[in-house]
Amino acid sequence: MPQPQTYKKHARLFPLYHFFVLPVLAINFFNSIRHVVHRPMRDTAWEVVVAFALVMLALSARVMVLSVQDRLIRLEMRLRLRTLLPPDLQGRLMELTHKQLVALRFASDQEMPALVADVLAGKLATQKAIKQRIQDWQSDHLRA
Repeated sequence: MPQPQTYKKHARLFPLYHFFVLPVLAINFFNSIRHVVHRPMRDTAWEVVVAFALVMLALSARVMVLSVQDRLIRLEMRLRLRTLLPPDLQGRLMELTHKQLVALRFASDQEMPALVADVLAGKLATQKAIKQRIQDWQSDHLRA
């Protein structure tokens, strides 16, 4: 069973990506630069281009996955907030930024209305401030 999450322990590392794919691609990129320095030729220069393209491919794939995840979180949060918020706050849902919605997902249903009211009042502007204010942290182990 996964460990409970808190503000201090909610960041997620994907070991295959963070500890294997990225390091191998980075080492390959720097190794190809070393080849160009020691043996400057057209084919070794092309190795640098391909190695850099692979690093960019890995980074862009990660960005795309996180973008889709954030879109789903925003949709999920808007649906969740429609059931949890009083009518006066429901009318202001579109005022919440994407980052605020993503940060609010960790809050329990009981504390959500007060947190949203504080966010809309300007008392909690950043993701960090919102997450630090959450008392009953709801773990999210299904993130990318």
